This record gives sequence, C-alpha cells and structure tokens, in this order.
Amino acid sequence: MNKLKIAIGADHAGYLLKESLIPFLAQLNCEIKDFGTHTEERVDYPDFAHPVALAVESKVADFGVLVCGSGNGVNMAANKHNGIRAALCWTKEIAELARLHNNANIISLPARFISVEVAQEMVKIFINTAFDGGRHAARVTKISC
Repeated sequence: MNKLKIAIGADHAGYLLKESLIPFLAQLNCEIKDFGTHTEERVDYPDFAHPVALAVESKVADFGVLVCGSGNGVNMAANKHNGIRAALCWTKEIAELARLHNNANIISLPARFISVEVAQEMVKIFINTAFDGGRHAARVTKISC
C-alpha cells in the first residue's frame, strides 16, 4: 500500500503541536512534508497555510494538517484555494464527520484549546475515514465557487 502523503504547517502558536504530530504521523506510516514554521518566533499563519493548501490542491499531498492558536486563521486561508475543504476540528466526532459528510481534505487544529492526545486521535481518524459519498456528494460539489 502507498504511504499517505501529508502536508503539515503551523504558525508560532501551533508550532509545538505540529512538532508532536510529525513523529505520530510517521508512526502511522505517512510521508510528511513540513512547510514550517520551525520555531516559536512570531510569524503570519497565511505563510504556512497557503503552501499546505497548494500541496493538497495540486495533489502533491493526500491530506493537509494545519495548526494555529484558534485554528481559525489557517482554516480561513486554506479555504481560499479551489478544491480545498479545510475543516476546523476540536473533537474526534467533528473530525470524523468532516471526512464522512464533507470530504474535507485539510484538518485545522486549535493548538490553544486541545491536548496533544486529542489532536493525534483526531488526525488519525481524519486520515483513516473515507468520504461517505451518497447524499453528501451533491452537497460537497456545491461548495466550490
């Protein structure tokens, strides 16, 4: 089986959580492309959200993982890209539904509001849950402008 390709990025507020997710994803046999940031020094979240979204948009990556303080900034930036369905997730159930019902391809995480363990569980669920299709497919098709 081919390794899942995961693009990951974070701003300064999400840096530590991103760093904890990289070895976790490696244990899940994923190929990871880290778009930064690489320190806790203040940076602008769009500078990391856009490259992750471009990697998913261009199919260089199967999924994206974005992290910032609230998850909102990276999520908004990523969703500006065609074909990107980034979902802000803070529970396992929301992560699962984002894939099942919305065919989300990027998970956005709020580093200041979740634990490492919850983030790891959500990412694992997200990348291992298939889109349900069916009645949801027509709705997802209507998302793009």
